Amino acid sequence: MRNPLPPVPATLLDIEVAGELRRGVPTARLVAAPDNDDVEPLEIEGVRITGKAGDVQTVPGDGPRWIAGLGGGEPKDYRKTGAALVRAVNAGLADDVDSGGKAFRAVQLELPEEASGEHVTELALGLLLGGYRYKVSGEDPKPAVRTVRLVAADPALPSLVERASVLAAATALTRDLANTPSNVKTPAWLADTAARVAGPRVEVTVRDEKWLAAEGFGGVVAVGGGSARPPRLIEMAYKPSGAAKHLLLVGKGITFDTGGLSIKPADGMHLMRTDMAGGAAVIAAIRAIAALGLPVRVTALVPCAENHVSGSSYRPGDIVRHYGGKTTEVGNTDAEGRMVLADALVYGIRRFTPDYVVDAATLTGAMKVSLGLRTGGLFASDDSLAAAVAAAGARVGEAWWRMPLVEDYAENVRGEFGDVRQTPGGPGGITAALFLREFTSGLPWVHLDIAGPARSEKNYEEVVPGATGFAARTLVELAASLA
Repeated sequence: MRNPLPPVPATLLDIEVAGELRRGVPTARLVAAPDNDDVEPLEIEGVRITGKAGDVQTVPGDGPRWIAGLGGGEPKDYRKTGAALVRAVNAGLADDVDSGGKAFRAVQLELPEEASGEHVTELALGLLLGGYRYKVSGEDPKPAVRTVRLVAADPALPSLVERASVLAAATALTRDLANTPSNVKTPAWLADTAARVAGPRVEVTVRDEKWLAAEGFGGVVAVGGGSARPPRLIEMAYKPSGAAKHLLLVGKGITFDTGGLSIKPADGMHLMRTDMAGGAAVIAAIRAIAALGLPVRVTALVPCAENHVSGSSYRPGDIVRHYGGKTTEVGNTDAEGRMVLADALVYGIRRFTPDYVVDAATLTGAMKVSLGLRTGGLFASDDSLAAAVAAAGARVGEAWWRMPLVEDYAENVRGEFGDVRQTPGGPGGITAALFLREFTSGLPWVHLDIAGPARSEKNYEEVVPGATGFAARTLVELAASLA
Protein backbone atom coordinates (compact mmCIF):
# COMPACT_ATOMS: atom_id res chain seq x y z
CA MET A 1 0.00 0.00 0.00
CA ARG A 2 1.39 3.38 -0.98
CA ASN A 3 2.15 5.75 1.88
CA PRO A 4 0.02 8.86 1.27
CA LEU A 5 2.30 11.11 3.36
CA PRO A 6 4.62 13.30 1.29
CA PRO A 7 8.33 12.60 1.77
CA VAL A 8 10.38 14.63 4.22
CA PRO A 9 12.45 16.38 2.94
CA ALA A 10 10.33 17.23 -0.09
CA THR A 11 11.89 16.75 -3.50
CA LEU A 12 12.26 20.10 -5.26
CA LEU A 13 12.77 20.58 -8.97
CA ASP A 14 16.27 20.75 -10.46
CA ILE A 15 17.68 23.94 -11.93
CA GLU A 16 20.28 23.48 -14.63
CA VAL A 17 22.41 26.09 -16.37
CA ALA A 18 22.97 25.87 -20.12
CA GLY A 19 24.69 28.02 -22.70
CA GLU A 20 22.01 27.86 -25.36
CA LEU A 21 18.39 26.94 -26.00
CA ARG A 22 17.58 23.37 -26.98
CA ARG A 23 15.11 22.40 -29.67
CA GLY A 24 11.96 20.62 -28.62
CA VAL A 25 12.00 21.86 -25.02
CA PRO A 26 9.11 24.18 -23.97
CA THR A 27 10.39 27.71 -23.53
CA ALA A 28 9.50 30.66 -21.33
CA ARG A 29 10.50 34.25 -21.93
CA LEU A 30 10.93 37.05 -19.40
CA VAL A 31 9.86 40.61 -20.25
CA ALA A 32 9.95 43.80 -18.21
CA ALA A 33 7.04 46.17 -17.82
CA PRO A 34 7.19 49.36 -19.90
CA ASP A 35 9.01 52.23 -18.19
CA ASN A 36 6.25 54.64 -19.15
CA ASP A 37 2.54 54.16 -18.47
CA ASP A 38 1.83 55.66 -21.87
CA VAL A 39 3.61 52.79 -23.63
CA GLU A 40 1.22 50.15 -24.93
CA PRO A 41 1.77 46.60 -23.61
CA LEU A 42 3.18 43.99 -25.99
CA GLU A 43 0.79 41.80 -27.93
CA ILE A 44 2.00 38.39 -29.10
CA GLU A 45 -0.27 36.07 -31.09
CA GLY A 46 -3.25 38.08 -29.82
CA VAL A 47 -2.20 37.76 -26.17
CA ARG A 48 -1.73 41.00 -24.23
CA ILE A 49 1.55 41.01 -22.27
CA THR A 50 1.67 43.58 -19.46
CA GLY A 51 5.13 42.74 -18.18
CA LYS A 52 3.96 43.15 -14.59
CA ALA A 53 5.84 41.06 -12.05
CA GLY A 54 4.14 37.70 -11.68
CA ASP A 55 1.88 38.11 -14.73
CA VAL A 56 2.37 34.94 -16.78
CA GLN A 57 0.58 34.44 -20.07
CA THR A 58 0.37 31.32 -22.21
CA VAL A 59 1.02 32.15 -25.86
CA PRO A 60 0.02 30.00 -28.86
CA GLY A 61 2.27 29.50 -31.82
CA ASP A 62 5.83 28.27 -32.38
CA GLY A 63 7.59 30.75 -30.10
CA PRO A 64 7.86 30.75 -26.31
CA ARG A 65 4.90 29.04 -24.68
CA TRP A 66 4.93 31.34 -21.66
CA ILE A 67 5.69 35.04 -21.33
CA ALA A 68 6.40 36.10 -17.75
CA GLY A 69 6.51 39.70 -16.58
CA LEU A 70 9.41 41.06 -14.53
CA GLY A 71 7.84 44.33 -13.47
CA GLY A 72 10.52 46.91 -12.81
CA GLY A 73 13.21 44.25 -12.67
CA GLU A 74 13.96 44.45 -8.94
CA PRO A 75 15.38 41.26 -7.39
CA LYS A 76 12.11 40.63 -5.50
CA ASP A 77 10.28 40.88 -8.84
CA TYR A 78 12.38 38.01 -10.15
CA ARG A 79 11.40 35.87 -7.13
CA LYS A 80 7.71 36.65 -7.61
CA THR A 81 7.94 35.94 -11.31
CA GLY A 82 9.81 32.67 -10.82
CA ALA A 83 7.09 31.42 -8.47
CA ALA A 84 4.27 32.49 -10.77
CA LEU A 85 6.00 30.94 -13.76
CA VAL A 86 6.50 27.51 -12.20
CA ARG A 87 2.83 27.45 -11.16
CA ALA A 88 1.78 28.31 -14.71
CA VAL A 89 4.10 25.64 -16.13
CA ASN A 90 2.69 23.00 -13.77
CA ALA A 91 -0.85 24.02 -14.71
CA GLY A 92 0.04 23.71 -18.38
CA LEU A 93 1.59 20.30 -17.80
CA ALA A 94 -1.54 19.09 -16.00
CA ASP A 95 -3.73 20.39 -18.84
CA ASP A 96 -1.61 18.57 -21.41
CA VAL A 97 -1.90 15.29 -19.50
CA ASP A 98 -5.63 15.70 -18.90
CA SER A 99 -6.20 16.26 -22.61
CA GLY A 100 -4.24 13.15 -23.56
CA GLY A 101 -1.09 14.95 -24.62
CA LYS A 102 2.50 14.01 -23.91
CA ALA A 103 3.86 15.09 -20.51
CA PHE A 104 6.90 17.33 -20.65
CA ARG A 105 9.25 17.36 -17.65
CA ALA A 106 11.58 20.25 -18.48
CA VAL A 107 11.23 23.88 -19.43
CA GLN A 108 13.92 26.36 -20.48
CA LEU A 109 14.20 30.01 -19.66
CA GLU A 110 16.52 32.49 -21.32
CA LEU A 111 17.82 35.05 -18.82
CA PRO A 112 17.92 38.76 -19.68
CA GLU A 113 21.42 40.15 -20.17
CA GLU A 114 20.90 42.62 -17.32
CA ALA A 115 20.17 39.88 -14.76
CA SER A 116 22.70 40.07 -11.93
CA GLY A 117 23.71 37.40 -9.45
CA GLU A 118 21.12 38.70 -6.99
CA HIS A 119 18.44 38.53 -9.68
CA VAL A 120 19.34 34.92 -10.49
CA THR A 121 19.31 33.92 -6.82
CA GLU A 122 15.85 35.41 -6.34
CA LEU A 123 14.56 33.85 -9.55
CA ALA A 124 15.83 30.45 -8.45
CA LEU A 125 14.16 30.79 -5.05
CA GLY A 126 10.86 31.59 -6.74
CA LEU A 127 11.14 28.68 -9.17
CA LEU A 128 12.09 26.20 -6.46
CA LEU A 129 9.51 27.23 -3.86
CA GLY A 130 6.58 28.49 -5.93
CA GLY A 131 5.65 24.96 -6.96
CA TYR A 132 6.00 23.41 -3.49
CA ARG A 133 3.18 21.02 -2.66
CA TYR A 134 2.11 19.20 0.50
CA LYS A 135 -0.95 17.01 0.28
CA VAL A 136 -1.84 13.80 2.08
CA SER A 137 -3.73 11.82 -0.54
CA GLY A 138 -4.50 8.30 -1.62
CA GLU A 139 -4.47 9.46 -5.24
CA ASP A 140 -1.49 9.97 -7.51
CA PRO A 141 -0.23 13.56 -7.32
CA LYS A 142 -0.64 15.87 -10.27
CA PRO A 143 2.40 15.95 -12.57
CA ALA A 144 4.96 18.67 -11.99
CA VAL A 145 7.88 19.96 -13.99
CA ARG A 146 11.13 18.34 -12.90
CA THR A 147 13.77 20.57 -14.45
CA VAL A 148 14.10 24.26 -15.26
CA ARG A 149 17.01 25.10 -17.52
CA LEU A 150 18.39 28.63 -17.22
CA VAL A 151 20.04 29.73 -20.44
CA ALA A 152 22.90 32.18 -20.00
CA ALA A 153 26.65 32.34 -20.53
CA ASP A 154 27.63 33.58 -17.06
CA PRO A 155 30.08 31.06 -15.48
CA ALA A 156 29.05 32.19 -11.98
CA LEU A 157 25.47 30.95 -12.40
CA PRO A 158 25.96 27.33 -11.24
CA SER A 159 27.35 28.37 -7.85
CA LEU A 160 24.57 30.94 -7.41
CA VAL A 161 21.93 28.35 -8.24
CA GLU A 162 23.53 25.82 -5.90
CA ARG A 163 23.40 28.23 -2.96
CA ALA A 164 19.84 29.24 -3.77
CA SER A 165 18.92 25.56 -3.84
CA VAL A 166 20.26 25.07 -0.32
CA LEU A 167 18.29 28.09 0.92
CA ALA A 168 15.15 26.86 -0.82
CA ALA A 169 15.62 23.39 0.65
CA ALA A 170 15.76 24.94 4.13
CA THR A 171 12.47 26.73 3.53
CA ALA A 172 10.89 23.60 2.07
CA LEU A 173 12.01 21.40 4.97
CA THR A 174 10.53 23.91 7.41
CA ARG A 175 7.27 23.70 5.47
CA ASP A 176 7.42 19.90 5.44
CA LEU A 177 7.80 19.65 9.20
CA ALA A 178 5.19 22.27 10.01
CA ASN A 179 2.65 20.88 7.52
CA THR A 180 2.89 17.31 8.80
CA PRO A 181 -0.36 16.48 10.62
CA SER A 182 -0.10 16.15 14.37
CA ASN A 183 -1.45 12.62 14.51
CA VAL A 184 1.90 11.76 12.91
CA LYS A 185 4.03 14.60 14.26
CA THR A 186 4.56 13.67 17.90
CA PRO A 187 7.54 15.09 19.81
CA ALA A 188 9.30 11.75 19.27
CA TRP A 189 8.57 11.84 15.51
CA LEU A 190 9.92 15.36 15.20
CA ALA A 191 13.08 14.43 17.09
CA ASP A 192 13.63 11.26 15.06
CA THR A 193 13.02 13.15 11.81
CA ALA A 194 15.48 15.89 12.78
CA ALA A 195 18.12 13.24 13.41
CA ARG A 196 17.38 11.55 10.07
CA VAL A 197 17.59 14.68 7.91
CA ALA A 198 20.36 16.57 9.73
CA GLY A 199 23.18 15.52 7.39
CA PRO A 200 26.63 14.10 8.11
CA ARG A 201 28.15 17.26 9.59
CA VAL A 202 25.50 17.81 12.26
CA GLU A 203 25.56 15.86 15.52
CA VAL A 204 22.09 15.16 16.93
CA THR A 205 21.24 14.16 20.49
CA VAL A 206 17.64 13.48 21.53
CA ARG A 207 16.77 13.88 25.22
CA ASP A 208 13.71 12.00 26.45
CA GLU A 209 11.18 12.81 29.18
CA LYS A 210 13.16 11.00 31.89
CA TRP A 211 16.28 13.03 31.17
CA LEU A 212 14.26 16.26 31.01
CA ALA A 213 12.69 15.58 34.41
CA ALA A 214 16.00 14.57 36.00
CA GLU A 215 17.77 17.68 34.67
CA GLY A 216 15.06 20.07 35.85
CA PHE A 217 13.42 21.16 32.59
CA GLY A 218 10.29 22.16 34.51
CA GLY A 219 8.75 24.19 31.69
CA VAL A 220 8.99 21.43 29.09
CA VAL A 221 7.81 18.76 31.53
CA ALA A 222 4.87 20.90 32.67
CA VAL A 223 3.68 21.71 29.15
CA GLY A 224 4.11 18.14 27.95
CA GLY A 225 2.57 16.61 31.05
CA GLY A 226 -0.98 16.69 29.74
CA SER A 227 -0.26 14.52 26.71
CA ALA A 228 0.15 10.77 26.33
CA ARG A 229 2.97 11.67 23.92
CA PRO A 230 5.92 12.66 26.11
CA PRO A 231 8.21 15.64 25.39
CA ARG A 232 11.66 15.66 23.87
CA LEU A 233 14.60 18.04 23.56
CA ILE A 234 16.37 18.03 20.20
CA GLU A 235 20.01 19.07 20.48
CA MET A 236 21.91 19.65 17.22
CA ALA A 237 25.53 20.72 16.88
CA TYR A 238 27.60 21.88 13.92
CA LYS A 239 31.25 22.38 14.82
CA PRO A 240 33.45 23.34 11.87
CA SER A 241 37.15 23.63 12.57
CA GLY A 242 38.46 27.15 13.05
CA ALA A 243 35.08 28.74 13.76
CA ALA A 244 35.57 32.00 15.64
CA LYS A 245 31.91 32.62 16.56
CA HIS A 246 29.26 30.44 18.17
CA LEU A 247 25.56 30.97 17.44
CA LEU A 248 22.86 29.39 19.60
CA LEU A 249 19.48 28.87 17.89
CA VAL A 250 16.43 27.94 19.94
CA GLY A 251 13.10 27.06 18.31
CA LYS A 252 9.67 26.44 19.79
CA GLY A 253 8.64 22.85 19.10
CA ILE A 254 5.01 22.57 20.20
CA THR A 255 3.80 19.77 17.92
CA PHE A 256 0.16 20.56 18.68
CA ASP A 257 -1.35 23.22 20.89
CA THR A 258 -4.85 22.85 22.31
CA GLY A 259 -4.10 25.66 24.75
CA GLY A 260 -4.15 23.15 27.60
CA LEU A 261 -6.65 23.84 30.36
CA SER A 262 -6.87 27.41 29.05
CA ILE A 263 -8.26 25.78 25.93
CA LYS A 264 -8.39 27.53 22.57
CA PRO A 265 -11.61 28.11 20.61
CA ALA A 266 -12.38 25.31 18.17
CA ASP A 267 -12.20 27.65 15.18
CA GLY A 268 -8.64 27.67 13.97
CA MET A 269 -7.33 25.01 16.35
CA HIS A 270 -6.54 22.77 13.37
CA LEU A 271 -3.84 25.25 12.39
CA MET A 272 -1.93 24.46 15.58
CA ARG A 273 -0.08 21.70 13.76
CA THR A 274 2.19 24.57 12.66
CA ASP A 275 2.90 25.75 16.20
CA MET A 276 6.36 24.22 15.91
CA ALA A 277 7.28 26.33 12.88
CA GLY A 278 10.02 28.09 14.84
CA GLY A 279 11.56 24.76 15.79
CA ALA A 280 11.25 23.57 12.20
CA ALA A 281 13.09 26.68 10.97
CA VAL A 282 15.91 26.04 13.43
CA ILE A 283 16.25 22.38 12.38
CA ALA A 284 16.27 23.32 8.70
CA ALA A 285 18.66 26.22 9.22
CA ILE A 286 21.42 24.23 10.93
CA ARG A 287 21.11 21.57 8.25
CA ALA A 288 21.60 24.22 5.54
CA ILE A 289 24.42 25.97 7.40
CA ALA A 290 26.30 22.69 7.55
CA ALA A 291 25.54 21.92 3.90
CA LEU A 292 27.07 25.27 2.91
CA GLY A 293 30.09 24.63 5.14
CA LEU A 294 29.86 28.03 6.80
CA PRO A 295 32.76 28.69 9.23
CA VAL A 296 30.61 29.46 12.28
CA ARG A 297 29.77 27.08 15.11
CA VAL A 298 26.02 26.56 15.56
CA THR A 299 24.09 24.82 18.30
CA ALA A 300 20.35 24.34 17.76
CA LEU A 301 17.90 23.41 20.51
CA VAL A 302 14.25 22.53 19.94
CA PRO A 303 12.18 21.77 23.06
CA CYS A 304 9.28 19.63 21.83
CA ALA A 305 5.98 19.01 23.60
CA GLU A 306 2.30 18.57 22.89
CA ASN A 307 0.14 20.97 24.92
CA HIS A 308 -2.91 18.85 25.67
CA VAL A 309 -5.82 18.57 28.09
CA SER A 310 -5.97 15.82 30.69
CA GLY A 311 -5.85 15.19 34.42
CA SER A 312 -2.09 15.63 34.32
CA SER A 313 -2.13 19.01 32.52
CA TYR A 314 -0.40 21.91 34.19
CA ARG A 315 -2.74 24.54 35.60
CA PRO A 316 -3.14 28.31 35.82
CA GLY A 317 -1.80 29.22 39.23
CA ASP A 318 0.97 26.63 39.19
CA ILE A 319 4.53 27.70 39.93
CA VAL A 320 7.02 25.97 37.65
CA ARG A 321 10.76 25.71 38.29
CA HIS A 322 12.79 26.02 35.09
CA TYR A 323 16.19 24.64 34.23
CA GLY A 324 18.63 26.70 36.27
CA GLY A 325 16.18 27.28 39.14
CA LYS A 326 14.16 30.36 38.17
CA THR A 327 10.43 30.02 38.91
CA THR A 328 7.43 31.12 36.85
CA GLU A 329 3.87 31.83 37.97
CA VAL A 330 1.59 30.28 35.38
CA GLY A 331 -1.27 32.56 34.35
CA ASN A 332 -2.49 30.91 31.16
CA THR A 333 -1.59 27.43 29.94
CA ASP A 334 -1.94 28.63 26.34
CA ALA A 335 1.22 30.71 26.81
CA GLU A 336 3.19 27.47 26.67
CA GLY A 337 5.80 28.47 24.10
CA ARG A 338 7.67 30.77 26.44
CA MET A 339 7.67 28.02 29.09
CA VAL A 340 9.61 25.57 26.94
CA LEU A 341 11.85 28.25 25.42
CA ALA A 342 12.88 29.46 28.88
CA ASP A 343 14.30 26.04 29.77
CA ALA A 344 16.14 25.68 26.47
CA LEU A 345 17.59 29.20 26.56
CA VAL A 346 19.12 28.73 30.00
CA TYR A 347 20.38 25.25 29.18
CA GLY A 348 21.91 26.36 25.89
CA ILE A 349 23.64 29.38 27.39
CA ARG A 350 25.03 27.54 30.43
CA ARG A 351 25.97 24.38 28.60
CA PHE A 352 27.49 25.85 25.43
CA THR A 353 28.50 29.49 26.26
CA PRO A 354 27.58 30.93 22.84
CA ASP A 355 28.46 34.39 21.55
CA TYR A 356 24.96 35.09 20.17
CA VAL A 357 21.48 33.76 20.91
CA VAL A 358 18.49 33.78 18.55
CA ASP A 359 15.14 32.17 19.28
CA ALA A 360 12.26 31.71 16.84
CA ALA A 361 8.66 30.98 17.77
CA THR A 362 5.05 31.33 16.76
CA LEU A 363 4.64 33.00 20.11
CA THR A 364 1.87 35.60 20.25
CA GLY A 365 -1.28 36.55 18.40
CA ALA A 366 -0.36 40.13 19.26
CA MET A 367 2.29 40.07 16.53
CA LYS A 368 -0.33 39.18 13.95
CA VAL A 369 -2.33 42.23 15.05
CA SER A 370 0.73 44.48 15.11
CA LEU A 371 2.49 43.46 11.91
CA GLY A 372 0.05 41.42 9.87
CA LEU A 373 0.79 38.11 8.20
CA ARG A 374 3.88 38.80 6.09
CA THR A 375 6.30 40.46 8.51
CA GLY A 376 8.05 38.91 11.48
CA GLY A 377 8.52 40.67 14.80
CA LEU A 378 12.12 41.18 15.90
CA PHE A 379 13.01 41.95 19.52
CA ALA A 380 16.63 42.37 20.53
CA SER A 381 18.88 43.20 23.43
CA ASP A 382 21.71 44.15 21.06
CA ASP A 383 21.49 46.71 18.25
CA SER A 384 24.22 45.17 16.11
CA LEU A 385 22.69 41.71 16.21
CA ALA A 386 19.24 43.14 15.49
CA ALA A 387 20.60 44.95 12.44
CA ALA A 388 22.38 41.80 11.27
CA VAL A 389 19.18 39.73 11.47
CA ALA A 390 17.09 42.34 9.66
CA ALA A 391 19.71 42.74 6.92
CA ALA A 392 19.98 38.96 6.53
CA GLY A 393 16.22 38.75 6.09
CA ALA A 394 16.22 41.51 3.50
CA ARG A 395 18.86 39.68 1.45
CA VAL A 396 16.82 36.46 1.30
CA GLY A 397 13.35 37.93 0.90
CA GLU A 398 12.02 37.73 4.48
CA ALA A 399 10.74 40.93 6.09
CA TRP A 400 11.35 41.80 9.76
CA TRP A 401 10.31 44.79 11.81
CA ARG A 402 12.11 45.61 15.03
CA MET A 403 9.77 45.93 18.00
CA PRO A 404 10.66 47.74 21.23
CA LEU A 405 11.57 46.09 24.51
CA VAL A 406 9.77 48.76 26.54
CA GLU A 407 11.41 48.92 29.96
CA ASP A 408 8.29 50.43 31.50
CA TYR A 409 6.71 46.98 31.15
CA ALA A 410 9.67 45.05 32.52
CA GLU A 411 8.42 45.38 36.09
CA ASN A 412 5.21 43.63 35.05
CA VAL A 413 7.22 40.46 34.49
CA ARG A 414 8.29 40.31 38.14
CA GLY A 415 6.34 37.65 40.03
CA GLU A 416 4.51 37.83 43.33
CA PHE A 417 4.84 34.18 44.34
CA GLY A 418 7.47 33.13 41.79
CA ASP A 419 10.42 34.95 40.23
CA VAL A 420 8.55 35.91 37.05
CA ARG A 421 5.00 35.99 35.67
CA GLN A 422 4.22 33.96 32.60
CA THR A 423 1.51 36.32 31.31
CA PRO A 424 2.10 39.80 32.72
CA GLY A 425 -0.17 42.67 31.83
CA GLY A 426 0.64 44.95 28.92
CA PRO A 427 1.10 44.48 25.17
CA GLY A 428 1.34 40.73 24.59
CA GLY A 429 4.22 40.53 22.13
CA ILE A 430 6.41 42.91 24.11
CA THR A 431 5.78 41.35 27.50
CA ALA A 432 6.40 37.87 26.08
CA ALA A 433 9.78 39.05 24.78
CA LEU A 434 10.57 40.67 28.12
CA PHE A 435 9.74 37.37 29.83
CA LEU A 436 12.18 35.51 27.58
CA ARG A 437 14.88 38.13 28.16
CA GLU A 438 14.91 37.07 31.81
CA PHE A 439 16.49 33.78 30.69
CA THR A 440 19.22 35.10 28.37
CA SER A 441 21.95 36.01 30.90
CA GLY A 442 22.59 39.39 29.28
CA LEU A 443 24.03 37.89 26.08
CA PRO A 444 23.40 39.48 22.67
CA TRP A 445 19.97 38.02 21.97
CA VAL A 446 17.24 38.26 19.34
CA HIS A 447 13.70 36.94 19.67
CA LEU A 448 11.82 36.31 16.42
CA ASP A 449 8.04 36.14 16.77
CA ILE A 450 6.75 34.53 13.57
CA ALA A 451 3.12 33.93 14.55
CA GLY A 452 1.92 35.97 11.55
CA PRO A 453 4.11 34.94 8.60
CA ALA A 454 4.63 31.28 9.59
CA ARG A 455 1.53 30.18 7.66
CA SER A 456 -0.57 31.44 4.82
CA GLU A 457 -4.05 30.91 3.42
CA LYS A 458 -3.10 31.79 -0.16
CA ASN A 459 -0.34 32.09 -2.74
CA TYR A 460 1.83 35.20 -2.71
CA GLU A 461 5.31 35.55 -4.16
CA GLU A 462 7.07 32.21 -3.44
CA VAL A 463 4.64 31.32 -0.63
CA VAL A 464 1.92 28.69 -1.01
CA PRO A 465 -1.01 27.91 1.31
CA GLY A 466 -0.03 26.17 4.54
CA ALA A 467 3.27 26.53 6.34
CA THR A 468 5.49 29.14 4.70
CA GLY A 469 8.93 28.15 5.99
CA PHE A 470 9.47 31.71 7.20
CA ALA A 471 12.68 32.45 9.18
CA ALA A 472 14.78 29.51 7.97
CA ARG A 473 16.53 31.48 5.21
CA THR A 474 17.11 34.41 7.55
CA LEU A 475 18.86 32.18 10.08
CA VAL A 476 21.11 30.69 7.41
CA GLU A 477 21.99 34.12 6.02
CA LEU A 478 22.62 35.43 9.55
CA ALA A 479 25.12 32.62 10.15
CA ALA A 480 26.83 33.49 6.87
CA SER A 481 27.13 37.14 7.92
CA LEU A 482 28.55 36.21 11.32
CA ALA A 483 31.10 33.95 9.65
